[in-house]
Amino acid sequence: MAVRAIRGATTASENTREAIIGATLELLREMEKRNDLKNEDAVSVIFTVTPDLTAAFPAAAAREMGLTFVPLLDMSAPAIDGSLNKCIRAMVYINTEKTKEEVNHVYLRGAKVLRPDLVE
Repeated sequence: MAVRAIRGATTASENTREAIIGATLELLREMEKRNDLKNEDAVSVIFTVTPDLTAAFPAAAAREMGLTFVPLLDMSAPAIDGSLNKCIRAMVYINTEKTKEEVNHVYLRGAKVLRPDLVE
């Protein structure tokens, strides 16, 4: 058993609570599906949002999914010229038997441009 990190990113369609929570839920569910995860596998989750997303914390979506006893942290990503707007990133730490090569990172919506080599 090892602790591994799964990276993921997506974009919200607008700066509203519904759009941020919806995009985050979609991302977390896809990360869960592609890595065959259960809630008890999660060690912790770190979220970042670009400065243009201020209407909600992505961690609220994780709580809605039942990650009640998992430490969650929301952070603001730095404002970098030319970077992707309305972007939500997640780093999910899990306990797993998978090797680093077997972990499936997930990039959805507009965030597919961040890691085209990992997009299915």
